Amino acid sequence: MAKSRDEIWSEWQALVNMTPKELEDWLETRESRSVGDTDDGESTGHRSGRRILRLLGTRKDDLAGDDWDHMAKVTGYIRRHTAQRPEGDVTDTRWRYSLMNWGHDPLKD
Repeated sequence: MAKSRDEIWSEWQALVNMTPKELEDWLETRESRSVGDTDDGESTGHRSGRRILRLLGTRKDDLAGDDWDHMAKVTGYIRRHTAQRPEGDVTDTRWRYSLMNWGHDPLKD
């Protein structure tokens, strides 16, 4: 069963915890570009991060259907990935870097 837009919005607000400035700065780092699977030189997560950045600057009423689909994909990814948290300090881990590409910094939890 597909989630409603209200459910997607609520999850998005709760899980995408990086500000536009934090995400923009992060996406410029070497660490951001060092994680994830790549098809054309840019990882899926990094590409998603650029789209998330655009979505963060979009009013809810101006979101299109494919925007909602991507937001649902982002929240699903964050939920699945956070459930796989490794033990110990995650500050400088590929696990954290990948989540940050998707707009979620687990150290902010």
